[in-house]
Amino acid sequence: MHENNERNRLIDLVYRRSYRRGDFILASGAHSNFYIDARLTTMSGEGQALIGKLGLIELDRMGWHPNLIGGLTLGADPVAYAIAHHATLEGRTLDAFTVRKEPKQHGTGRVIEGPFSGAPQVVIVEDVVTTGESALRAAKAVRNAGGIVMGVLAVVDRQEGGREKIAQEGLELAALVTLEELNARG
Repeated sequence: MHENNERNRLIDLVYRRSYRRGDFILASGAHSNFYIDARLTTMSGEGQALIGKLGLIELDRMGWHPNLIGGLTLGADPVAYAIAHHATLEGRTLDAFTVRKEPKQHGTGRVIEGPFSGAPQVVIVEDVVTTGESALRAAKAVRNAGGIVMGVLAVVDRQEGGREKIAQEGLELAALVTLEELNARG
């Protein structure tokens, strides 16, 4: 019951803070009559607490027990940090990483930042999945660096084909909130 209350709190928080109606052009170039600026939720204290706890519960529900969690900067960063932080509070080891959009032009020239080495078991995280392209770009970078991608965890699934595109690459998408749940609020 407690988990359902927290899920409802997260859905309400995303709806209040991040969901907007209007005329928008998405990163994919597509037009939409709504926009979800998940950073307004994922970067809030309350959002961090809820995402950390619910994200860890969802990882367990999916049977994913990664060494690392992360994705393409900037949207994935607060999600990964929240879940890694909550794992530590529960006495579990889970670290976060960030995939750069472009390789670093100085120093090591790394694409992946954080404690990433060897062949870690990884879950890719996203704030919002629309087409799935950002998650797949992060998954490719992880695989190129020797990591094993277990799946993708999103805060919000816009339910616009991202799940199917991710599945075409052999990965499953889990989401904490769906567009259907947000639309039910309004």
